[in-house]
Amino acid sequence: MSSRIRFSTARDVGAAFSELRRIAPAPDDPSAPLDHVRRLLASRRSIDAITFLAFLLPRREAVWWARQCVGAILGPAGEDDALRAADAWVRAPEDERRRAALGLGAAGDARRPTTWLARAAGFSGGSVAPPDQTPRPAPPSACAQAAKAAIVLAITQSPPPTIAGRIRACVEAGVRFAEGGDARVVGPTAGGQ
Repeated sequence: MSSRIRFSTARDVGAAFSELRRIAPAPDDPSAPLDHVRRLLASRRSIDAITFLAFLLPRREAVWWARQCVGAILGPAGEDDALRAADAWVRAPEDERRRAALGLGAAGDARRPTTWLARAAGFSGGSVAPPDQTPRPAPPSACAQAAKAAIVLAITQSPPPTIAGRIRACVEAGVRFAEGGDARVVGPTAGGQ
């Protein structure tokens, strides 16, 4: 398995995304990125591990990991056009599919995790302006922030007794995926397990 990590140190992630320092703790030491994720998971604010992972992974991989988390938590109830659009873009990252996801994300209900999943795919690259307007890129952190939002919304809409387990399962899936494994979420599934 080859690593999907695109940064040498956790500090490098914070340096690449100044926004990250405002929303999650970033280390000042040269620790390995996944060591930092594990420390965050063990902390009182374990949800910050999800934020850090969303920034750590390359955009396409962040969307795929978020899709796996949202799908595992919502189950069949989460199967909608927005989720399918994000899924289609990850499987074939063509601009037409990205724009379709962007459109669904822009028109969707901001309270739905799948809307944010579609936004993450839409913010992954290319222009976010309509095709007939001057191209405008998404902010560099938009994809990561939308992927994080999708996962966090899915988790926090869960019954309170399941939240900690779902955070752990999503982070563990993200770590495994970052290390080169699969992003399948093991543990929390639809139905309150």
